[in-house]
Amino acid sequence: MPNRHTLDAVIIGAGVVGAACAYYAARAGLAVAVIDRGSVAGGTTGAGEGNLLVSDKEAGPELDLALLSTRLWRELNETLPPETEYEPKGGLVVAHDESARTALRDFVAAQRKAGVEAHEITPDRLHDLEPHLAPGLAGGFHYPQDAQVQPARAAAQLLWAARGSGAVIGLGEEVTGILTASDGRIRGVRTPRRDLASPAVVNATGTWGGDLARLAGTDLPILPRRGFVLVTEPLPRVVRHKVYAADYIADVASGSAALQSSAVVEGTPSGPVLIGATRERVGFDRSLSAAALRRLAAQARALFPVLADVHVMRTYHGFRPYLPDHLPVIGPDPRVPGLFHACGHEGAGIGLAPATGLLIAAALRGEQPALELRPFRPERFDQAGAAQ
Repeated sequence: MPNRHTLDAVIIGAGVVGAACAYYAARAGLAVAVIDRGSVAGGTTGAGEGNLLVSDKEAGPELDLALLSTRLWRELNETLPPETEYEPKGGLVVAHDESARTALRDFVAAQRKAGVEAHEITPDRLHDLEPHLAPGLAGGFHYPQDAQVQPARAAAQLLWAARGSGAVIGLGEEVTGILTASDGRIRGVRTPRRDLASPAVVNATGTWGGDLARLAGTDLPILPRRGFVLVTEPLPRVVRHKVYAADYIADVASGSAALQSSAVVEGTPSGPVLIGATRERVGFDRSLSAAALRRLAAQARALFPVLADVHVMRTYHGFRPYLPDHLPVIGPDPRVPGLFHACGHEGAGIGLAPATGLLIAAALRGEQPALELRPFRPERFDQAGAAQ
């Protein structure tokens, strides 16, 4: 443990968001411990594709967060080991018809005002970017800022770098209680092994953020949103970018509990093609959905007919931390002094992790954050569970 009577903060959760919180807090000189009941990236992070996207976010607070994270991921790529597999491959969003292309053009116009770089691609130039795309598409937009990391490795490298700056890592250790003083302020956490004294606790437990909030005596309406990913056999680089149809953007923004899917297709440095992702709210049901997998496969083939005879080697799935307004909760919780939240990022947690970590580090130090935290405040759901 650090050579001091108490820590400055205990970060609960060793996924990529918790790791980023630890990284930036430790680099800022704070004494922090990261506690997780499982392993590094053992929850939602380990089931992710590693998307670092600006292309799917409408102008507003989440896009601002994504643009900040885009810059930070580039900086991290210069300092972290290459095992993160950072790849600035760019994204390509395609339109099936003129109506979709017009809607996408309007969407992009607002993004550009916020700082997104996007280039319209005419139908005759689509195959310059992706030679194996299906014919007959109406065009699209190239997003050079989109990128990818290997999520579990990225989380691990952030954690080890945080440890190099003094952070303590406690894996396989479940937090069973939040310790508070008589005035309700946080004074630490309890695990089966020990009590850790700290004036601050950071809830970076992702899909389980609502459970941790209740343990601390408050509430967050986080629900799991299941998603499946297909992994093909290793292939030559038949897909160069992150490629998806424009209707994926509507799926991301939808609040429907029903099964939705719009394939995002991308190659990887090791050869397999990743095909994601479905969305549905079915609690923590881990059973395989043949319907979801069939829909994904069909949509991927529609974009890339070359995949029709390719073997799927495996599938995996995880649970995104869904909140009703599709924005994460980031920052101090005024209902429980000393409690901070960094969760609820849904499917964007890997991409948004560095900005979240930077904002949490500033909040822990009482400094001015790089972005306005008000849109992400945890108490915005207090009235009848609706975002305020």
